[in-house]
Amino acid sequence: MSVTDELLANNEKYAEGFDKGDLPMPPAKNVAVVACMDARLKVGALLGLDEGDAHVIRNAGGIISTDALRSLVISQHLLGTKEVILIHHTDCGMLTFEDADLYDKVEENLGSRPSSSDFEAGSFNDLEGDVRKSLETVRNYPFLLHTDSVRGFVYDVKTGKLNEVT
Repeated sequence: MSVTDELLANNEKYAEGFDKGDLPMPPAKNVAVVACMDARLKVGALLGLDEGDAHVIRNAGGIISTDALRSLVISQHLLGTKEVILIHHTDCGMLTFEDADLYDKVEENLGSRPSSSDFEAGSFNDLEGDVRKSLETVRNYPFLLHTDSVRGFVYDVKTGKLNEVT
């Protein structure tokens, strides 16, 4: 049995007791969260969110990529969110390499080297600095409606605590 098969069996059990089919599309708390994809971050749990409460946008590093911005535009303009929470975390893999290292690894594995025009790796070497950069990017993005309530945090993977970055 593959991991995917195991997860599909879990879904069967979940669906048996599922009672959230009537939730509205817009998130109840009018908030969007951009967070790292790291498996140690259970975003709903660490923020006390339930299904239907928030949009959660995840990617490697929780970076404010073009796609994250696109998702925030949709979230605000079409689905009514008014607040944005950014979450990076301690012991992040994005701190462990330079963009060129990833491009080298892809070339080693596939024989073809990507460039930043193919995708931006988005590595960083200053955790709080990247949160500040992300805050600035969101606050200055001209296609967002609500940039007055954008806050950034570093989640401590050892303690489970969020620490605000200003």
